[in-house]
Amino acid sequence: MKSWKVVISLSTKTILPGATIGIIGGGQLGRMMALAAKAQGFRVAVLEPAEDSPCGQVADVEVIGAYDDREAISQLAEISDVITYEFENIDAETLGWLCEQAYVPQGLELLTITQDRIREKAAIGQAGVVVAPYEVINNMADLSLKIEVIGFPAVLKTARGGYDGKGQLVIREQEDLLKGRALLEHGACVLEMWIPFEKEISVIVTRKVDGETAIFPVAENIHEENILHQTIVPARISDAIQEEAVLIAKQLADSLGLVGTLAVEMFVTSDRMIYVNELAPRPHNSGHFSIEACATSQFEQHIRAICNWPLGSMELLKPAVMVNLLGEHLGNLMDEIPLQKDWKIHLYGKKAPMAKRKMGHVTILRNSTADALKEVEKSNIWKTAKEKIGG
Repeated sequence: MKSWKVVISLSTKTILPGATIGIIGGGQLGRMMALAAKAQGFRVAVLEPAEDSPCGQVADVEVIGAYDDREAISQLAEISDVITYEFENIDAETLGWLCEQAYVPQGLELLTITQDRIREKAAIGQAGVVVAPYEVINNMADLSLKIEVIGFPAVLKTARGGYDGKGQLVIREQEDLLKGRALLEHGACVLEMWIPFEKEISVIVTRKVDGETAIFPVAENIHEENILHQTIVPARISDAIQEEAVLIAKQLADSLGLVGTLAVEMFVTSDRMIYVNELAPRPHNSGHFSIEACATSQFEQHIRAICNWPLGSMELLKPAVMVNLLGEHLGNLMDEIPLQKDWKIHLYGKKAPMAKRKMGHVTILRNSTADALKEVEKSNIWKTAKEKIGG
């Protein structure tokens, strides 16, 4: 039987190969974490409600149970030397309890901040970083009043939950205010000023307990229907914007006491202003390019950070474009695999290919991002799907 007190006493020392890394969450991020961990000689246990999850397929041990199931969480703690998570929508009370039972180097504070947009925006501001002007909205009366402060257009977002555009409403005119009632039924919201951005970028930063920090190349992101479609690295931005974005990520990591990985999503305007949009305290979709394009992937770097290994090189080996594969793209992908040379294809092991569901990604490394983008444009994969996939 493991003694969690012994594990905690070793928290400033290196966790060595042969130890077991516990991952809360069995999705594709957990899968890629597990693959990186196993390549470095670790065993992997995953907690996930369903069997045969993407992470469970490659883990050594599957613990089947809800994320707030104390019995299942206790089982994960018992067999793990260090525990991490692949997404932030974990019950905070349960994670707080787990932090007392096992070694969770990321702790509880950053997760509770990023679970709530109101707290997140306040924390970003306290770090001295700019966010879009916003107001807290608790009811329809607030919305009617505060829209006069923020102005049209604006974006109403639920304070908790929501991803890939879910839990959000663009308010363009007075008549749109009534649509906000549906979001407010889920609790408090934030009303943000619409930022007429020129580029969306992200910076992924990894930090250890001792403050050692590594920052990945700045990525340019293109979304379609609020879902990330392409990531282009290096981002097509000026050196000055790139340097400022890196400084912002470092400033946030230090202010938040980051341990592990943090993705910082930002807007860049035509007048070269940078606004932080969202934070994600984990590896991120926009960092998948790093698996092949960087000397150290975001997943290996995350494992290194939580195990207190020296962080790896962030060198960009070659320009890259990463494109997501959704359920409606898989039929075309199968036709094109024999035709495409040196494409790095990742499929996540999900059972049901549904429309708008992320099923995998492709990374193309070329001498320039322009060359890679031309190949994406010529491909049939991301054109009209050949068959309708259930929603």
